[in-house]
Amino acid sequence: MKNKIFKYDFLVVGGGLIGALTALNLYKKKLKVLVIDNKTNIPFDQRTLAVNANSKDFLVQLGVWKNIKSKPQLINKIVIKDFVNSSPLIFNSKKEAMGNVIYNTELLKIARKELIKLNILKTPVNKSLEILVPNKLLSIDKKNYIFKKIIICVGKSIVSDSKQKSIIFDNGVYSYVGFFKHKRNHNSVAYEFFNKEGPLAVLPCPSLNNKKSTFIYSTNEQTSYSKIQSIIKKSFSATHGNIIFDKKINKFPVIPHIAKYNKNFIYIGDSLKSIHPVAGQGWNLGVKDIQTLSNLIDQFPIESKMFNSIYYSRRAIDSSIYFAFTSLVNFLYENHSSFNKRLIKVGYKGLQNFSLVRDLFIKQAMGRLNLID
Repeated sequence: MKNKIFKYDFLVVGGGLIGALTALNLYKKKLKVLVIDNKTNIPFDQRTLAVNANSKDFLVQLGVWKNIKSKPQLINKIVIKDFVNSSPLIFNSKKEAMGNVIYNTELLKIARKELIKLNILKTPVNKSLEILVPNKLLSIDKKNYIFKKIIICVGKSIVSDSKQKSIIFDNGVYSYVGFFKHKRNHNSVAYEFFNKEGPLAVLPCPSLNNKKSTFIYSTNEQTSYSKIQSIIKKSFSATHGNIIFDKKINKFPVIPHIAKYNKNFIYIGDSLKSIHPVAGQGWNLGVKDIQTLSNLIDQFPIESKMFNSIYYSRRAIDSSIYFAFTSLVNFLYENHSSFNKRLIKVGYKGLQNFSLVRDLFIKQAMGRLNLID
């Protein structure tokens, strides 16, 4: 028994939200999976998740959505405004809600609790990526394992590892995340305002009375909480009424990246790519990663030498499109030239006047548009 080797299909490195959901999905497919994480306790994260329609379907099918106790807030409409065009863009879906807003930490607790219940989570375990090789002996908690595939879900920390050779785009942007209460009902509307200093998103936040919202403000300029509060009050007092801000605000660096192909690993979530929060799709793209992996398992044996490369090619294309789109949008708004303003107006007119373009945008926002099967 001392020299026994435990053979598994998958090792998931990182027990955060995407890593935990990946493991639960693999377990549901009756595959042998183990999750390792360097932290036993879940770090507190006050942020919310904008869960689009496709991601909600995934969470329902996985059986975790029903366990969310706080009240998810519907997103029935998206309003986009900027400093170039006089009228807003308004998007909604007649068939279903465009998405929901939930708390990040609540979903993570639900997922981790399930991992512990299934006895497939080991913490604290800290392994260097350099020693992780599929089909090679690996010691974890004094036991020997062999894994056919290794999935990396360590979040954006992969960017700091130069050996992973990520494509990195860093122009000094930071995101500021906070919450505020308001007198009027938010009416399940999400907003994206493109200000000259940077984009500001305001989303409904889980609450009993529909009178709480969360904001994400991104800029590469020097700013302060009081300045951000002033921008929000100026933009939203008319729709939300009297605004009272939480005392705390969180600051996060925005470093979009795409990891290059590594034959030993399957990157999922922010380990594969991270995009500017202007699109509000970062976490939802992580769910698409899991779904792509799941579909691939149904199509090919995981022992196939081409398995990792097929997965990467499918997700890299989708990720690159979002990466390029968000980078282009930010470039156009950050550089206030007359040429850029003309391009922005052309894009606006396309979304306003052509129903096909509008429908594609709505499907993309809801996760119903599959660029790559």
